[in-house]
Amino acid sequence: TLQIEKGVKKQKALALENLISNGIIQREETSMEEEVAGQRQGCFNLADILYFSKKGFEAIADDEVTRRFSSEELISWNLLSRTNVNFHHVSWQLTVVWITGILIRYCLLMPLRVKCWLSNQVQMTCAALGVRCLSGAVHFHNRENRPQKGGICVANHTSPLDVLILASDGCYSLVGQAHGGLLGLIQKSCMKTTQHVLFERSEMKDRHLVRKKIREHIADKTKLPILIFPEGTCINNTSVMMFKKGSFEVGGTIHPVAIKYDPRFGDAFWNSMKYSVMTYAFKLMTSWAIVCNVWYLPPMVKEEEEDAVHFANRVKAVIAAQGGMSVLPWDGGLKRKKVKESLKEEQQKKYCQIVIENGTVGNGNVH
Repeated sequence: TLQIEKGVKKQKALALENLISNGIIQREETSMEEEVAGQRQGCFNLADILYFSKKGFEAIADDEVTRRFSSEELISWNLLSRTNVNFHHVSWQLTVVWITGILIRYCLLMPLRVKCWLSNQVQMTCAALGVRCLSGAVHFHNRENRPQKGGICVANHTSPLDVLILASDGCYSLVGQAHGGLLGLIQKSCMKTTQHVLFERSEMKDRHLVRKKIREHIADKTKLPILIFPEGTCINNTSVMMFKKGSFEVGGTIHPVAIKYDPRFGDAFWNSMKYSVMTYAFKLMTSWAIVCNVWYLPPMVKEEEEDAVHFANRVKAVIAAQGGMSVLPWDGGLKRKKVKESLKEEQQKKYCQIVIENGTVGNGNVH
């Protein structure tokens, strides 16, 4: 596999880079004002339709937001799956290894891990044992920067395992919605040992109440730091999307944490739109291991006259730089919601302004 990856990097580095970044199209980084206004002669032009059609086709063929919610594609053949059609049949020895791996993962490792998972339900607070259950190999860096009591720990979000991994190296209070059933029973058991900040479904919509409870929690320096994932949804380990500003409005010290998984051994990303909890757990149980690096970054505080949005972007940039991930301004909520009408109206207003301005300049009046 290493030899294949080296060969691919030498021979197809540029082609793969274009394929990953641009898909099947080559985009021009120009604004609507530059592209439409620069080619017009008068007011409305039928050629303008081509501009909007082209942008629509580009969005359908290669949407840089939607593809962040699909699993990261590996360059070459690996011990988990065959992801490249050019390397399906490298050698019969490698095929034997791959088939043997299937038997080991599905017939040996998965039953053992299921047994461990069932036996560990009684000890949910033992996060380290839970990580070992999944053959987790976690490398923690800069432990001197670990979150302290009375602070807020913020991290990028790839998987529900993020909580388990961080909890295996320290204790945290969690912010989340109160549930019923089995999950609610587990929450009540955890609340006996750790003071989490839980809300009812109706209370989650009250941002003022959420901020108030968090502010009260961090004001008590004897309580555990709160663990928050400001993205609000799982991203596929390649990018860090918009941080919601609520976590950065309550004050206190922010402890950034960068989490980066190694996809060669197992895909930790949870696409909740595609896989149920049980299906996702099955994928984890049949992977080789969960390998990741965790960096504790120096604590950060909001500067004077800095608003919550700029502070959130500053923290996001630090986390992305440490984890080697790209920074995107998009809201992760686009995973489940449609584009706001206000954004569409903004583009329409821009286009109307171009038509009006050019119509005035070209004909001396407005049509």
